[in-house]
Amino acid sequence: MFDRILTNCRVWTLDPSNPEAGAIALRAGRIAAVGGREELLNGAARDTAVDDLGGGVVLPGFEDAHLHLQWTARFLQQVNLMNVPSKEETLRLVAERAAEAPADGWLQGSGWAQGPWEGGEFPTAGDIDTVVADRPVALRARSGHALWVNSLALRIAGIDERTEDPPGGEILRGADGRPTGMLLETAADLVANRIPKPTVEQLAEWMLHAQQLAWKSGLTAIQDLDGPLAFEAMQLLRQRGQLGLRIVKHINDTYIHHAYGLGLKPGLGDEWLSIGALKFYADGALGPVSALMIDPYEGQPDNYGMALLGEEEMLELAIEGTRRGFASAVHAIGDLAVRRVLDVFEKVRAEEARLGIPRDARRHRIEHLQLVHPDDVHRCAELDVIASIQPIHGTEDYPMADRYWGERARLSYNARVQLDAGARVAFGSDSPVERFEPLHGIHAAVTRRRLDGSPGPEGWYPEARLTVEEAVEGFTRGAAYSAGLEKVRGTLAPGFVGDLVVLDRDPREVDPHEIAQLHVRGTMTGGVWRFGEWAEG
Repeated sequence: MFDRILTNCRVWTLDPSNPEAGAIALRAGRIAAVGGREELLNGAARDTAVDDLGGGVVLPGFEDAHLHLQWTARFLQQVNLMNVPSKEETLRLVAERAAEAPADGWLQGSGWAQGPWEGGEFPTAGDIDTVVADRPVALRARSGHALWVNSLALRIAGIDERTEDPPGGEILRGADGRPTGMLLETAADLVANRIPKPTVEQLAEWMLHAQQLAWKSGLTAIQDLDGPLAFEAMQLLRQRGQLGLRIVKHINDTYIHHAYGLGLKPGLGDEWLSIGALKFYADGALGPVSALMIDPYEGQPDNYGMALLGEEEMLELAIEGTRRGFASAVHAIGDLAVRRVLDVFEKVRAEEARLGIPRDARRHRIEHLQLVHPDDVHRCAELDVIASIQPIHGTEDYPMADRYWGERARLSYNARVQLDAGARVAFGSDSPVERFEPLHGIHAAVTRRRLDGSPGPEGWYPEARLTVEEAVEGFTRGAAYSAGLEKVRGTLAPGFVGDLVVLDRDPREVDPHEIAQLHVRGTMTGGVWRFGEWAEG
């Protein structure tokens, strides 16, 4: 017998053997049957709940394959500087928050990007000092790869003209050699490590707020790339029975050997919270022009970006990881970084073949894969490396990509060429770098346009547009496959977890430019309505 039956709906299952249905039955938090209304109602008991979805369109719950939950949860508590059009407006918002917030602690914000500002130059500590000089201020860039601080924050961190650049980072300096207040990559840690961290309890509460927003957007699963404090807060929520969002927790480079020391293995955990891949960084990012390039940035003939790890270091991490059962997920933005990571994975695949490890047993992936050289386009497919891409980065970053990469940008943020070459793709948002709303990501993948319609009717490099089916699969089956979980989630079929989203209209049937305006009417995980018209309370 069934616990719950969903009727009066159109079910897009993403199951090739049964692509469309009219009802779904659930039992013990899993999908028990998918079929017609009358057929499933015959299996109803007296206490079976029957939900009339009023003609809603049901899809597998969306999964974000690249998200920072701690950073996202904390971002929601800070000054929101996303899409602020000028430095002056950014400073106004900082001053406004400073006037409202207690004056005895750090003032933090996130989301600024200097690329679209007039002149496109990095701001300075002196800029912040004009509005807030009596308390330390730290403002994280949208990319996450730069930190803009005021003079007091520099003094607290002991950063002056004598401070050396840390490995993998850079303290930007003026002509006089003094720090400007802009810290790139690991240099940001010199200040960030002085900012009091939230307690596990605080972070868990912030995560509950983020979880509510995730359900509202149709998300039922995420893959997280933050540190151990995030994992501790997630475990606390799981212990309390408050975790209703499925999480695969990847392990960042700083903590990989700690994980080995504890004997952690991939897959450890349960269907709500489990250990995933190893995450490390090949280079920087486009925003702070630190992505590692084969040829220099347009207009910056001496700037080739920054390598955060050498090829031999990456190879050592990936080889040891695969011997211990882990896949590797490597951040690579620039075309030289992508090439180096592919070279590493080529050697890793050779070692796995020698050890008798099937390729399917190690779901290696490149995170972002933003710029690919034409000679390397086919290599993800050839090496069975997953292209973990955030489609909305392309629509939000295109002015910077055009400015710094010129004609090379044609092969940037391009899932189309990866799919055509036969690679598997998984989609995400990189939240809080971008909003964790899958419908916005699907819209970006299908239209290559921003919500305001720019850069025009055809979109940015329109030959890179995807079909709705391809985009949805990237946020469902593709994301699940990247975590090795495609047999339990990402599809609506018997035996799969009861995770689904109900939309007001079918994204395949609306004008593609309306996809981001589709309404999430309900979100379910584990057979329980978490958000929407049928949720209790």
